[in-house]
Amino acid sequence: MTAAPGDDDRDDGAEEVIGGIDTHAETIHVAVVSVLGREIADAEFATTPAGYRAAYDFLNSHGAIERVGIEGTSSYGAGIARACAAGGLEVREVLRPDKTVRRRQGKSDPIDAYHAARAVLSGRATSPPKDEKILGLRALHLARRSAVKARTATIHQIHQVLVTAPDSIRQKYRSMTNTKLVTALSRSRTTRYDPVGAAIMRALKDLAARHEFLTSQAADLERDIRTVAESMNPGLLAAHGVGPDTAAQLLITAGANPDRLSNEASFAALCGTAPVPASSGKTRRYRLSRGGDRAANNALHRVALVRMSSDPTTRAYVQRQRARGRSSKEILRTLKRALAREMFKYLTRVVTAPATADLRPARQAKNITLTQAAAHFGVWPMHISTIERGTRRDDDLARAYRQWLQAA
Repeated sequence: MTAAPGDDDRDDGAEEVIGGIDTHAETIHVAVVSVLGREIADAEFATTPAGYRAAYDFLNSHGAIERVGIEGTSSYGAGIARACAAGGLEVREVLRPDKTVRRRQGKSDPIDAYHAARAVLSGRATSPPKDEKILGLRALHLARRSAVKARTATIHQIHQVLVTAPDSIRQKYRSMTNTKLVTALSRSRTTRYDPVGAAIMRALKDLAARHEFLTSQAADLERDIRTVAESMNPGLLAAHGVGPDTAAQLLITAGANPDRLSNEASFAALCGTAPVPASSGKTRRYRLSRGGDRAANNALHRVALVRMSSDPTTRAYVQRQRARGRSSKEILRTLKRALAREMFKYLTRVVTAPATADLRPARQAKNITLTQAAAHFGVWPMHISTIERGTRRDDDLARAYRQWLQAA
């Protein structure tokens, strides 16, 4: 795409105007309003480099434009958002109008474009677009999630086929775990059965091969996600209970841009963990929010479950809350709200994870096994292994482990 003109191409004495853009797959609709909200002009352009250039020129031809609101800056509006940012315009992400506004004002591309411009003018749209570095992580995360869903569907299909399979096949495989079942079916032979049994075994063998392929693909994608997430925010991935998939989702939700997160309360609302009043009469209580980004909410939910099962501090907190008579839902709500506060700090500050790459070579150099190290500290060998690999963060144990290795 031809480089967008810079600030020198604008007329400093021109009227200040605000731009708004409604985006679609094939077209974008651009509107311009004055600082008083008066509609000035609107036009439609193609989602091509030439169309983006023409849209940029259209915006600048109606006055001194410094801000432009764009719907879907990380989807259909990504191209025009890049073009506007390259030209020096201040881009703001605009949410789609809610249903009440649409019912009252109607729905059309010009209406939506003018709404985007007025959202910037009124101050409702203040968020900058997501950082483009997040696009690669989001693509990897989407591919892994798709592979995991397809793998789950495949194992369900295998069990469904076995339900109606002949007894000779069903009895042979029905008691196996999923892992052993997939391995056995992928290595099975179809020539030992009659035509019906051979057809069923062929289907089971192919489904098992598909399951193995999807498992391998998901593992490869998870390694790539971990690499990208660590390069973007090593402190987040080192937090207890935060794995590659969870870290990726939180980074995608935040957009890898701290400027999008004004405060931790807004981030909690974005993740659907802000407490919602549900009081009535003499009852004073709060409930879980049903709004926000549900994928981010699910990510915090997974972290909460991990910490409730393996983090001593969290388990002690849960016991205290149960003693006070709080239900599991209420405890989970408060935990997720606290996690949102913690994750906000990781996402908006530079938090470095202590290096642990030296621990495994130091242990191996002294011929100490994982079992011996775990027995010394009274933990499971896997706990020591995860600290050595940097997939679990326990700074106190890592420090004590390093001192013990140096003294051994």
